[in-house]
Amino acid sequence: MTSLNYDIKDKLQRLNVFEKLIVVNFALFLIGLLLKNIFHFGLNWFELPSNISEFILQPWSLVTYAFIHYDFWHFFFNMIWLYFIGGMFSNMFNIKMGLNVYFLGAIFGGLLFLLGYNLFPDTFSFGTKLVGASAAIRALLIFLCAYMPNMEVRFFTFNIKLWYIGAVVVVLDVLGVIAGISDTVNGNAGGNLAHLGGAVLGYLYARQLLKGTDIGKGFEKMMDGLSSMFKKGSKSPLKTVHKNKSGKVAGYSKEEFSEFNKQKKIDLILDKISKSGYDSLTKEEKEFLFKAGK
Repeated sequence: MTSLNYDIKDKLQRLNVFEKLIVVNFALFLIGLLLKNIFHFGLNWFELPSNISEFILQPWSLVTYAFIHYDFWHFFFNMIWLYFIGGMFSNMFNIKMGLNVYFLGAIFGGLLFLLGYNLFPDTFSFGTKLVGASAAIRALLIFLCAYMPNMEVRFFTFNIKLWYIGAVVVVLDVLGVIAGISDTVNGNAGGNLAHLGGAVLGYLYARQLLKGTDIGKGFEKMMDGLSSMFKKGSKSPLKTVHKNKSGKVAGYSKEEFSEFNKQKKIDLILDKISKSGYDSLTKEEKEFLFKAGK
């Protein structure tokens, strides 16, 4: 049993942050499923209510709703998206930025959901509650699409540019809001509204980052402050960023780096990101990676 516990602990430690989020979502999915089927109530206090007066009593639900799923297919497809998008994100950007985009996407999606239902109560069916990680995942996806729109990904037997995927997803969400308003019984206007909130956050985050501004830094500092309250002198498991002030490019002199082919240069920069985080890149390295994405 001790060996089994060690193996499980070792495997969990090897997971990237997005895979750990999938594990947390899976655990809460099972708990919610058991509560629904055995006791006939779910994780109500973690769901985001559309009524402001209810939300005031449970403000934490602006984040916790993103961890609650009751429908298997809703959970399954969200986690599949998170696995692949999270893998892409973690290969190119640091962990903390990924968490910033993910949680701010959830928060922004929840806020747009609340605004829609309370500013236009006659348009949306009141009394709805929001659950699911879709808004947070949309934020990650649209961030990638906006940051490197011309980067191509393999889709079955052909390549497709990221911005095409992002455009289709956003259009489907807009149509989902319209359809949900028309059919309040079978539609999901609130869920699609939250998706759009996450998408807007992801887009704004990426566009500002391209201008050199990380809009998630304030949120990151707040989360670091909160996490430090629960730690007693332990070191953060997140990557430490080391600034490159040597004038080198990905550890090589500019002359050496210029002799490599394009793919080799990309691989070297991505390797540097995986070791030290996106913020460790020089301006020149960031510009090269951005141009390579085109």
